[in-house]
Amino acid sequence: MQTVLRQLRLVDYESVWREMQAFTLERSKETVDEIWIVEHNPVYTLGLSAKREHLLHTEKKIPVIKTDRGGQVTYHGHGQLVIYPLLDIERLNISVRQIVTILENAMIATLSQYGVKSEAKADAPGVYINNKKIGSVGLRVKRGCCYHGLSFNNNMDLSPFDHINTCGFPSLEVTQLSDLKVNVKTYELAIPIVHSILQAIKK
Repeated sequence: MQTVLRQLRLVDYESVWREMQAFTLERSKETVDEIWIVEHNPVYTLGLSAKREHLLHTEKKIPVIKTDRGGQVTYHGHGQLVIYPLLDIERLNISVRQIVTILENAMIATLSQYGVKSEAKADAPGVYINNKKIGSVGLRVKRGCCYHGLSFNNNMDLSPFDHINTCGFPSLEVTQLSDLKVNVKTYELAIPIVHSILQAIKK
């Protein structure tokens, strides 16, 4: 069964989140999986286990949304690639842990193509370069299907991260591709990441 790719470009977080919820609740076992590729307008999002104290002195102009993904608090903004795999993981016979690993490995493999060494951490989902986080993963599973996904810092203003304990870790620093002297358009960055995801779920 083919996977549909949707390039939504720059969209507000909440509208896409609600669309993902509706898609997941309305789909049947015959529904084709989709992968959505987006950038978001500036927003802080709180995962299901997020604690408000990890919001420090957040900028009032940036909205805060309590969402239904796993994980703590993070930031989305222009220049950050966001990929949402809307997959029937039960049909694909993939566990939640496996899909998290697939998303992490897709980012790691893409960074490797640009000559950048990175790693995942078992106790803190995401992708790191010298202990600085460049990619985050947060998922929700309902009726055997996942939504939400990954965010990957490409070329953005990182300063809003200074106002939160990113992913619930007070001392966690973040980085991005442009700081590593790798310059690529955000929509181009999606190509190798999506390709890696598709290859992994077809195995």
